[in-house]
Amino acid sequence: MAKVLIKGNEAIGRAAINAGCRYFFGYPITPQNEIPEFMSKELPKVGGAFVQAESEVAAINMVYGAAGCGARVMTTSSSPGIALKQEGISYIVGSELPCLIVNVMRGGPGLGGIQPSQADYFQATRGGGNGDYYMPVYVPATVQETVDLITKGFDVADKYRTPVMILADGMIGQIMEPVEFKEVAVTKIEKDWATTGTENKREPNIINSLYLKPEELEQHCNHLFEKYDKIKENECMYETDEIDDAELVVVAYGTTARIAKNAITALREKGKKIGLIRPITVWPFPYDVIASLNDCVKNILVVEMSKGQMIEDVMLGNKKQIKIDFYGRTGGMVPSPEEIIEKIDNLLGGRG
Repeated sequence: MAKVLIKGNEAIGRAAINAGCRYFFGYPITPQNEIPEFMSKELPKVGGAFVQAESEVAAINMVYGAAGCGARVMTTSSSPGIALKQEGISYIVGSELPCLIVNVMRGGPGLGGIQPSQADYFQATRGGGNGDYYMPVYVPATVQETVDLITKGFDVADKYRTPVMILADGMIGQIMEPVEFKEVAVTKIEKDWATTGTENKREPNIINSLYLKPEELEQHCNHLFEKYDKIKENECMYETDEIDDAELVVVAYGTTARIAKNAITALREKGKKIGLIRPITVWPFPYDVIASLNDCVKNILVVEMSKGQMIEDVMLGNKKQIKIDFYGRTGGMVPSPEEIIEKIDNLLGGRG
């Protein structure tokens, strides 16, 4: 199949439709506006429905309703908009409803700026809304990978009855890259829990997240965490590069990982033993690959477009107490390969 040169945001919309998404509810915010624009034009062509809600709060509650009916449904936004959706996301988690949420991150806090960022890591991986919960979070590094993870995200959402988030920095949404849109076999899962009408053949399904008896709510939370254990066991994804003989390992995700790869290639050409761990899921996080690093690794360098958020997960996985350092740019600034090379050279000192 021929590749198509396409902008990241438009590719997200096309991939969602190919994966069987037929309902989209959202509200405009830069840098993800091309997604709802694309969906508004293309969803009606396949019998779907696009609604621009009056707010992000309204949009996520519309997602709740469509997901409760068993539909494949998606919403997208950018950082402040996702913050407004957090209450609804918590309700969707508590009600065990599958949906896909895309966050094309921009700088913050507050309204911040419209340039790329990775500063929503805590928001995505530590819940964000109220209560005890997690959801799978994918962090693609290319437009092609984003497209592939859209399909996977919908399937994982249906399999575990959970919202799934695609956490993409703003650059992924705005760049154009060649993408292959593969034939997608939409996974059909019987949703006998959905509110699809009874036809007088069964008792009505009830969907809600309200448990007034504390022992019942505790039982429900325990059930959710049993599900999270299965997700940790089955759905963790990561990529490694040149870590077998590395003396220093960079940990980075998304666009930052691509930039770090360029730096590592340049340093390898100079004989310096540098490797890369690239999480593809940040929840569940690949703690095991951090914990199992070879004894030759003397330094871990975490690189992010933030003031340092993923570094906490790297610390949790660092069972061998390897020295951890950090390099980050924030506010919409993007680190360059030269900056990463300079940081690594400073850390290596006379070694390498």
